[in-house]
Amino acid sequence: MSSKIGRLLLGTLLTTATVGATLGAGGNAAFAANTVTASVRTNGDALNLRSSPTPHATVIGHAANGARITIACRTAGTSVSGAVRTSDQWDRLAGGGYVSHAYVVTSATIATCGQPTTVSTYPATAKTEGGPLNVRSSPSAQGSVAGTVANGGRITVTCAAPGSYVNGTVRSTSQWDRLTNGNYVSHAYVVLSASPPTCAGVVAGPVGTQTNAQFIAASVAPAQRGYREFKVPASVTIAQAILESGWGRSTLTANDRNYFGIKCFNASPGPIASGCHTYATTECTPTCYATEASFRTYGSILNSFRDHGRFLTTNSRYRPAFAYTTDADSFLYQIWKAGYATSPTYVANVSNLMRQYDLYRYDR
Repeated sequence: MSSKIGRLLLGTLLTTATVGATLGAGGNAAFAANTVTASVRTNGDALNLRSSPTPHATVIGHAANGARITIACRTAGTSVSGAVRTSDQWDRLAGGGYVSHAYVVTSATIATCGQPTTVSTYPATAKTEGGPLNVRSSPSAQGSVAGTVANGGRITVTCAAPGSYVNGTVRSTSQWDRLTNGNYVSHAYVVLSASPPTCAGVVAGPVGTQTNAQFIAASVAPAQRGYREFKVPASVTIAQAILESGWGRSTLTANDRNYFGIKCFNASPGPIASGCHTYATTECTPTCYATEASFRTYGSILNSFRDHGRFLTTNSRYRPAFAYTTDADSFLYQIWKAGYATSPTYVANVSNLMRQYDLYRYDR
């Protein structure tokens, strides 16, 4: 792996706003007849998507600062003092869930929430090896269990979200399906003929069109999820993503969503990446020289972040680093010592980013 990926030609990675399904007044999912496009404005952090119009409700997703969102309707809730205004209005998104209007920028008129007009949900069937399928509060196998569905039971899906990778009865995938009650089931156990839209409010991850603060804010959730699953300190993950991807602007990142310069080995991308792509790069052993290498490609940004954690945990040479999962600087040194990067200044480069942007705060 090379720390010189940032030297690749710069590119631009664009994200597309997605529209999911709204939760109607009676709890059914539906598309509103007239939606409103808006943008999120915070002080830099991601905006929480809640299950009901109050800051005390369960967080079911996030929207990065500057992200585009699609609003189905508005309702009254808990008053919030935000970056745009102080307001008791909450905006219901087209993919389900609510965000405080105190952080929303739009000049359009938002309709009051009422009964939905056009139902647009996706009936599906749970398929397991015989036991019940767990319904979870978040798109992760570590999420709390909110219920179960019997094998062969019918479920209603509103939208799809990226989450933890699951090897199931139907398929192996990192997709999770959001149900009409806001909870999730792994798509690995779902028989579904249609393709539901991506859930609105889901953190898509950092992209190369964001400011530094926005890039970091969008990296926090996937990096912290990586720590929960693989115990890689979030500060290290974020700093490596910044350095390896050139703030998301490298060609490798823009074209193939590879944020960490992870290579293909023996022409295999592994279980999470979607393929391999050969690029010109630079290696240092210790003398630096130009060469070519095959790098992993990803179907989503979040898969790149997840593969970063898996890569470190499944390679035995990095095992000593995991004695320092609560000591980010020592963890970083240990993976470099084990051969993660060939640049002699790699540790200094990454740790400087961790200090400059106080990335350590995301380890807490």
